[in-house]
Amino acid sequence: MSRHRNVRGYNYDEDFEDDDVYGQSVEDDYCISPSTAAQFIYSRRDKPTAFAEPLEEEYGYEGTDDTADCFTSGHQLTKVDRARLNSCLDQMKEVLAESIPEQTMVQAVLDSNFDVQKALDIVLSEGSKQNVKTKNEDALIVGKTTKGKTRDSQSARMESEIVPKIAKMTVSGKKQSMGFEVPCMTAEENGHVNTPQKGSLTEGASVASGLLEAVSQSCLSPQVMQVSEEQNVVSTPVKKSSKTKQQIDVKAELEKRQGGKQLLNLVVIGHVDAGKSTLMGHLLYLLGNVNKRTMHKYEQESKKAGKASFAYAWVLDETGEERERGVTMDVGMTKFETKTKVITLMDAPGHKDFIPNMITGAAQADVAILVVDASRGEFEAGFETGGQTREHGLLVRSLGVTQLAVAVNKMDQVNWQQERFQEITSKLGQFLKQAGFKESDVSYIPTSGLGGENLVTRGQSSDLTQWYKGKCLLEQIDCFKPPQRSVDKPFRLCVADVFKDQGSGFCVTGKIDAGYIQVGERLLAMPPNETCTAKGITLHDEPVDWAAAGDHVSLTLTGMDIIKINVGCVFCDPKEPIKVCTRFRARVLIFNIEVPITKGFPVLLHYQTVSEPATIKRLLSVLHKSTGEVTKKKPKLLTKGQNALIELQTQRPVALELYKDFKELGRFMLRYSGSTIAAGVVTEIKE
Repeated sequence: MSRHRNVRGYNYDEDFEDDDVYGQSVEDDYCISPSTAAQFIYSRRDKPTAFAEPLEEEYGYEGTDDTADCFTSGHQLTKVDRARLNSCLDQMKEVLAESIPEQTMVQAVLDSNFDVQKALDIVLSEGSKQNVKTKNEDALIVGKTTKGKTRDSQSARMESEIVPKIAKMTVSGKKQSMGFEVPCMTAEENGHVNTPQKGSLTEGASVASGLLEAVSQSCLSPQVMQVSEEQNVVSTPVKKSSKTKQQIDVKAELEKRQGGKQLLNLVVIGHVDAGKSTLMGHLLYLLGNVNKRTMHKYEQESKKAGKASFAYAWVLDETGEERERGVTMDVGMTKFETKTKVITLMDAPGHKDFIPNMITGAAQADVAILVVDASRGEFEAGFETGGQTREHGLLVRSLGVTQLAVAVNKMDQVNWQQERFQEITSKLGQFLKQAGFKESDVSYIPTSGLGGENLVTRGQSSDLTQWYKGKCLLEQIDCFKPPQRSVDKPFRLCVADVFKDQGSGFCVTGKIDAGYIQVGERLLAMPPNETCTAKGITLHDEPVDWAAAGDHVSLTLTGMDIIKINVGCVFCDPKEPIKVCTRFRARVLIFNIEVPITKGFPVLLHYQTVSEPATIKRLLSVLHKSTGEVTKKKPKLLTKGQNALIELQTQRPVALELYKDFKELGRFMLRYSGSTIAAGVVTEIKE
């Protein structure tokens, strides 16, 4: 108890000094002991002045009093003189960057009595003398065969003179131009804009001396910086010639790449539950793209989930929600190879709710596989009004796909009946012809996705072989003709996805629609109108130095904020940017619609990967389907099957190209309340 009594009666005020407040931290002069401070904390005052110059170079401190004291120890300067000295140094640095040591510049300013122009003349003339001297030394080194140590020391000295010193940013408020040390450097080695022609500092002096007048006239003026920037801009065309060389190389490299195999983008479409994912998953497994261990894992997991027949579909349906619902929701993308081609496979969703995703996949494809269900009632459900077989067929044709393979799936459920196969092909053939496919470009293959029959090798089933002697699915894919790639056109890439990478910058994925790109190139993003640099290019999960039209790539970009980029933005060549607008004119083909289209009709514009609300502002004319002649001007409404010229207005700016210039970037679809009502091509862009 005594202990408690002491605590209760204890007077705490005696423990604190008068100026201390209970409950507040006490500020000491030293947080650490003086010995520790002396050991670990660097103080500039304790160091001799010899270290001042390296410190200045490292941190880019400009015109501090310590510097002036260090370099002007022989001269007694007043405060006014010191200010004049710093002002002169600033002006000289704007012309010379940091190609000349500061000590030399200080000496030149003092010798010329604070006259900037004279000081620059002194520095440059000294530089040219020094340059001649180094050239002579170079000749001596090459000519003489000196002994080990002397030769090494001379070459080391030469190297130190030749390696350019890059100017660092300074802490003064001004924007400092980047500069290299110029002695004994040719323009090609240096690559800097201030030395446009081959030569030494004497030629470099002529560039700098052109700026001397401007410097002397506008003392401490920001115009000086603009002049030097303009000078820099003028002397850059050296780069163009190397680009044209590389362009020829890209065409040649494109043929050599992947062992001479051609690239093909393939989309798999069809009604929901036709077996698209299972068919392609089994094809990939039979080709060896999925190993047995992974496949066994999928089989076990799908059995546990009560979806044993979905095991092959899980190869392409990777997300938990897709596997749980048993429906493809997003476009799954993978790569496989045939004898003559490298195929980028896109597995599009068949469900009505995910048609916008399907349009995104189809817009990036060259050829398509339409999967239909052969079982009784299922084919009819997909093919009749409201089914996705018709809509998908129309969509891919409108988006520029001309070659189609129809995989008549689940034929094992109807015992490989020839009658059923012919019934399906005759119904589909008639529809596809109306949609605009040529009969020669459409082929029909009976398959079984779950059984793996007639996928990679020709069918072995006796029920099939007695009436079908055609190709298997893989052989048909190999027979597709690859389209012409627009490598010569300016660079265009439509963003399909944006995500943050582990390192600096961020990544965008998409298909290159035209041109080519190399690592380190500058790109312009539209509509945001922001520039950035391509730091890295990934093609099929492998880093590459370049990529060309037709490739599905992932670009790592720096120098831009990720917030400004959305899905649907277009990256282009800054010299030839893509057009951006909110109003444009287009020629459209109206599909089967229930409500006629009138002025002010609200639609959803699907263009590449963009989905943008829009309004039909004007109905300009009705056109003849085959000739394109105007049959009626300013119609009041448009009905199904009509071909018309209309004017559209979008809510936000979109990046578009004319159909005649870029076929891939000139097509679009119009949808209204969950169904596609029209397909069109851009004919005129209103600024």
